[in-house]
Amino acid sequence: MSASAGQRGVPKDPIIFDNTQIEDDYLELSEELRCLVCQNQNLIDSNAELAGDLRREVAKMLKKGQTKEQVKDFMVDRYGDFVLYNPPFKIQTLLLWAGPFVLMFWALFAMLKKIKADKVENNADSSELSAEEKEKLQTILKNK
Repeated sequence: MSASAGQRGVPKDPIIFDNTQIEDDYLELSEELRCLVCQNQNLIDSNAELAGDLRREVAKMLKKGQTKEQVKDFMVDRYGDFVLYNPPFKIQTLLLWAGPFVLMFWALFAMLKKIKADKVENNADSSELSAEEKEKLQTILKNK
């Protein structure tokens, strides 16, 4: 393996390449493609059997002369945009991109609404006198 393999990280089952450019493309793709059975791991970091199969498939395709884009297109066609760590922004992936922000703003809105309601409730409770307090106040005012 070339020195570049050590810099990026080495897959669990290293594959030997005769061409350093193909090896670099393989390592780059293995970092850009997500393991489909692991939680948030790329193909290099995953020990899953499927990740090993995908790594071998990527290497096989590159060795046959396919480009990185052709390999990515094949993986997306077969597994969907989820296989990419950075899926493209389009209607089908809108929820992936916007979902966290929508949830954050909704939670912030709900929190502010709750704080405002609590503040109004506390002000209403403290500004009105109970019947007993009104009676005591009247007594004090009459005695002066």
